[in-house]
Amino acid sequence: MARNKYPEETVRHILDVAEELFMSKGYEHTTMADIVGGLGGLTKGAVYHHFKSKEEVFEAVFERANEPLVARTREILADRSLSGLEKIRALDEASAAGPSAEMWGAMRPSSDPLRSARLLAREYLDLFELAHDFIEPAIREGVADGSISATHPRETAEVMLLLANLWMVPLFNPLPDEGAYERRVEVFLRVMRALGVDMADWEALSSERLDAMGATPWPNWRLDAPAGEVPDGRAPEERPEAG
Repeated sequence: MARNKYPEETVRHILDVAEELFMSKGYEHTTMADIVGGLGGLTKGAVYHHFKSKEEVFEAVFERANEPLVARTREILADRSLSGLEKIRALDEASAAGPSAEMWGAMRPSSDPLRSARLLAREYLDLFELAHDFIEPAIREGVADGSISATHPRETAEVMLLLANLWMVPLFNPLPDEGAYERRVEVFLRVMRALGVDMADWEALSSERLDAMGATPWPNWRLDAPAGEVPDGRAPEERPEAG
């Protein structure tokens, strides 16, 4: 078999096709066979040479999409005109404007942790890496310049990202009722203030994230609810807002 002289082009083609399928069909309803079938003659073996599973393809699609966000993050951290707290807020704003929220909303991996165990585990590990590489340095700067009063910068960075990216996200933690998301925002802000980081603008930015995902907080984010029902089993006409 001839060696592929252009492996980067092959990978790019695979990711282009996979991203289009994930966005149009959703993660759960896209198979590796679908991806291979959309590649115009590229063999299954060639695809599996680069990616061993659909999960690996999914992760690579997100990694590529987030490259501009990573670059912007490094710019923010290098900006000497910003205080540590201002950097935290700028990082959060950049994240809210990035592609991840919209892509997660469109691709919609299952909210069942058993069905998306690998993706959730990868997200969990990635959040610790991001916390240590990007958030912790900004918090330490804030402690040094007086804009942040955190006594444990590393742990504060970890808690911030775990809450904001797992606990806060309805896709991973479905909402039990209409006011649940607002309560989570309030709890998050109180926790961060107690830890010495005042995320004053976070509530507005969190709403931007939901808008980017093209979703209302409740009940649409209860992905496992049967069609025509809200999470507690009531029919649409029985909802509180119904006439």
